[in-house]
Amino acid sequence: MSPVVGSIGWHDLTVANADQVRDFYSAVVGWKPQPVDMGGYSDYCMDTPDGVTVAGVCHARGPNAGIPPQWLIYIHVSDVAESAAKCCELGGQIVVPIRTMGGGLCCVIRDPAGAVCALFQQESG
Repeated sequence: MSPVVGSIGWHDLTVANADQVRDFYSAVVGWKPQPVDMGGYSDYCMDTPDGVTVAGVCHARGPNAGIPPQWLIYIHVSDVAESAAKCCELGGQIVVPIRTMGGGLCCVIRDPAGAVCALFQQESG
């Protein structure tokens, strides 16, 4: 089943000190980190105590370099290139250009008010 366009499909936090922040959220909210190999370092899927993955904590390097340190929501769109173009047309900016990620395409945008989010287009098929 395809995700609903306009729905929020994921959220993660990208920071320089991901290991410290991983431990912070583990202690504060009870999330259990699951490492994700990024080729030389690990980012983390954060699971509830009963094993449901609910968020990510990522290092601000590699493909995540340049992403601001904030909780980032990923909004499903039908065509990420079209949505990115419309963002720029309406006064927004591209923070991270379109790239492949997690079975689809994504980019990070900044709206005219300065808020940041990601747009995600799932692979068809």
